[in-house]
Amino acid sequence: MADRLQFELVSPERLLISREVGMVVVPGAEGDFGVLPDHAPLISTVRPGVIDVYDDGAAISDRIFVSGGFAEVTGERCTVLAEQATPLGEIDRAGTQTQLEQLQRDLGAAGEDGARERIAVQIEVVEAKLAAAG
Repeated sequence: MADRLQFELVSPERLLISREVGMVVVPGAEGDFGVLPDHAPLISTVRPGVIDVYDDGAAISDRIFVSGGFAEVTGERCTVLAEQATPLGEIDRAGTQTQLEQLQRDLGAAGEDGARERIAVQIEVVEAKLAAAG
């Protein structure tokens, strides 16, 4: 049994992480799931939330907010393809709050159902980002 697995976090803008880690906790659509070496293969959608990366035992080495995406897990690897990914330390709380307020105004002014749904999804992501930023 290996004691490390390869973890890659990729967003459209850049490769954020590509290294061996001890464990990764991913915000899956059905709930958070931890990935250790020799994990059973799976593919999952990723909901807005925080990915926690553990290098050894209980020490979190990285915390990254993702807005959604997909995760593929094998016994040796976990790859997350994120729609958007931001290390928690890089989140601008004031800017994100302003963005949320604008989206809420846009939602109130939106007329058609399709536009309202798109804005509601964006609000969900921004609220999760604010919660992650603490």
